[in-house]
Amino acid sequence: MIAANMMFSSSQKKQVLERLLYSEVFKHPLTANEISAGITATPQETTDLLSEMVASGLIFQHSEFYGVFDPESKIERRQQGMERAQQLYEKALKTGRFIHGFPFVKGVGISGSLSKGILHQDGDFDFFIITQNNRLWVARTLLILYKKLFLLNSKKYFCVNYFIDDKNLEIEEKNLFTATEIHSLIPVVGNVLTEFHATNEWVRSYYPGAPFSEVILPEVKKPWFSRLISGMLKGRLGEWTDKRFMHITFRRWKKKFSYFQTEKFELTLKTRRYISKHHPSDFQTKVLNKHRELIALYKTRMNDSLQSEGIEL
Repeated sequence: MIAANMMFSSSQKKQVLERLLYSEVFKHPLTANEISAGITATPQETTDLLSEMVASGLIFQHSEFYGVFDPESKIERRQQGMERAQQLYEKALKTGRFIHGFPFVKGVGISGSLSKGILHQDGDFDFFIITQNNRLWVARTLLILYKKLFLLNSKKYFCVNYFIDDKNLEIEEKNLFTATEIHSLIPVVGNVLTEFHATNEWVRSYYPGAPFSEVILPEVKKPWFSRLISGMLKGRLGEWTDKRFMHITFRRWKKKFSYFQTEKFELTLKTRRYISKHHPSDFQTKVLNKHRELIALYKTRMNDSLQSEGIEL
């Protein structure tokens, strides 16, 4: 236990504010446990730290939730999202295991809002997928064909928009958005996800106190149809097919998003043998821009308090 009169460092307070300012982008107040997972403090220390920050007026508390701005109006929506996430969590795990059954898929994780314990009515099941090297586009194409043919192209419970291969596990875009997605990723199946976390140690510069989640389920035997396709696409035929699928997708995206500038296309529609990213809405940029706006707003409102506490955001 920490003595009640113990003062916490400006560095620890800054970590709390960073967590809360980012979550505010999504109007998403946090609990003490959620904050503790991303800072260098134990759960008990975090509770005492938060109490000190509430008392000094740096943050607000309402019930079990904390925010840089009063979280009261956001709590009902947050609780509804939590309930829906709990109801559909097992379904998401089952879908992730189903995805792993496809040829050349080596690891599957849940990302997006569900990985933060929230799923609103308009939310999707977002899956992060790691494939075998040089077979990413075969795996992706088969999954997209399944979605189009059997799910009538609905992504509600089958959003598969981010793929990397097992020889290129380091995420190229290193920022708060990608760090948060990696930090909160829920591994579903595939031991390669352990290697993925180890390869992306840079995330700890954003989440210094966060241990990575352990893999929920190791790789399991693929179904017969998956083994059959994998066997058929070994060697040169598989190489040719993978390249062909990538080029077909690239040309289609270039035509569909011809109005994108080169820089935006490269960021939101990455098309390489080792990565496929289909995020044309550029959600990442929107989130980071909103985050900067909130920091500026908070600094304007709390300038004197931040200076007296020695906190630089």
